[in-house]
Amino acid sequence: MLLLVATTLMQLAVPDFLKRAIDTGVTAGNRGILVGMGLAIIGVSSLRGLLAFGQTYLSEYIGQKTAYDLRNRLYDRVQRLSFAFHDTAQTGQLMSRATQDVEAVRVFVAMGAVRSIYLLLTLFSIAGLLFFMNWQLALVTLAILPPVAFLALRMGIRQRPIWLRVQQEMGLMNIVMQEAFSGMRVVKAFNRQHSETVKFENEAYKLYTDTLVAARLQAFNGPLMGLFFSLSAAAIIYVGGHQIAAGSLTTGELAQFMLYSGMLAMPIRMLGFMVNIVSRGISAGERIFEVLDTESAVKEKPGAATLENIKGNVRFEKVSFKYTTMGKADKSRYVLRDVTLDAKPGQMIALLGATGSGKTTLVNLIPRFYDVTDGKITMDDIDIRDVTLSSLRRNIGIVQQDVFLFSATVRENIAYGAVNATEEQIIAASKTAQLHDFITNMPDGYDTWVGERGVTLSGGQRQRLAIARTLLLDPRVLILDDSTSSVDTETEFLLQKALRALMKGRTTFVIAQRLQTVKDANQILVLDKGLIVERGAHQQLLQESKIYREIYELQLRAQEEAVNRGAMI
Repeated sequence: MLLLVATTLMQLAVPDFLKRAIDTGVTAGNRGILVGMGLAIIGVSSLRGLLAFGQTYLSEYIGQKTAYDLRNRLYDRVQRLSFAFHDTAQTGQLMSRATQDVEAVRVFVAMGAVRSIYLLLTLFSIAGLLFFMNWQLALVTLAILPPVAFLALRMGIRQRPIWLRVQQEMGLMNIVMQEAFSGMRVVKAFNRQHSETVKFENEAYKLYTDTLVAARLQAFNGPLMGLFFSLSAAAIIYVGGHQIAAGSLTTGELAQFMLYSGMLAMPIRMLGFMVNIVSRGISAGERIFEVLDTESAVKEKPGAATLENIKGNVRFEKVSFKYTTMGKADKSRYVLRDVTLDAKPGQMIALLGATGSGKTTLVNLIPRFYDVTDGKITMDDIDIRDVTLSSLRRNIGIVQQDVFLFSATVRENIAYGAVNATEEQIIAASKTAQLHDFITNMPDGYDTWVGERGVTLSGGQRQRLAIARTLLLDPRVLILDDSTSSVDTETEFLLQKALRALMKGRTTFVIAQRLQTVKDANQILVLDKGLIVERGAHQQLLQESKIYREIYELQLRAQEEAVNRGAMI
């Protein structure tokens, strides 16, 4: 701000030097005055250049620091929001907010906000000087302000919704691009390259047309403002010429007035440009703060305790759950209703049921990816809502069927949950997960780079790597998807061996799809439409349960027969 004021003062000094050079130096033929005023103009202009450099650099520093802080806050906020937010959020829109929207805010801060202050300061300073010098000419000059201000205001009102639409369209374009790139194997497998290109082209065209609409508004208003300034200059020369003829104004004073008038034109001309930047910045800011102001459905209590040294006794007490949409519970139906269960330390709980019966929802409540709607879940008799999220999740290991791996080395992926793990611990976990021999045969061993989402590894290898990652975390409670239907017999054998090592001594919840897992379970829970309709051991349920018997006949009997055939051979 200090540099801004100083730059403006330096700029305002030049016309006064010019007036003295004309009236005293040229008119009176005083060469010394001319040289002095010339040197003064050079000196003031040089100093103004140095001050402008500092002001421009610091303005950019503020803009970049704002963008840096906003990006970090936005990324951190997205990381901390619960699954309920990510269920509906689109990756492309979030990426657009963190890139294009933050950049629009940066430009607004570095140029729009600071330059707007500079323009207003220049405008009012020159207007005051003009009235002080010659109020008649000042009125002639400032007569253009009302129509120009009206044009700028109207352009801002019309551009704001356009830029908001542009920001949204950038997000939609990113969604199409991100999905196509992530699913490129599927696109090529179904020969859909052309349709994906057309889809992206349609989104890009919407962005193209709306950006041109905003540009057309800017292109129309700029020359129109220029016309008003040309008319103002003509009026100044006409009125000023008459005053010179009447002897009430000197030639130097008219030149000074024309220079100030030209300086006044610059901030008014830039009003349209500033309105464009401000409109885009506000639209981008709305989208950024829409995420920053979102409250997570899962919140940590103030002063929450740390969960340490647990045994792994997990208890559901009359738990019911509804998913929420935009912060409101879905009133149509409960996904889980009145679920009560008691998993003792070291027990295996197998969950069975049709798709949509609530199995995945049940296990997602344990690490508080969602919060229960009614009832409570305890771990070692402590309500999980009373402990910190980090300590709760540190005690829970999750192995999913769809394993996500990062673009990093094998070592970094295994140690993702335990970044301080030693090389010996990583190797020990890999050996237990039946993965060590495979890794040592890779070109760079544990330093081998894993492709995006682990595409360079097979499904079985990714699952064993996920098991090693969970072993390294050493959780007391384990959640896993037992599906191995997509792997060969040898890989399945290795996986089951790794899983048995992983489950040993841990309280385990398994979304079961294998007969052996079901037989080994201490409790089998059969879910139907969010209710636990049957529970018990394998043989007991075979004899007493209708639904379990149907599941057995449809899914598990074939596995048992295959095992028996193998034993006979």
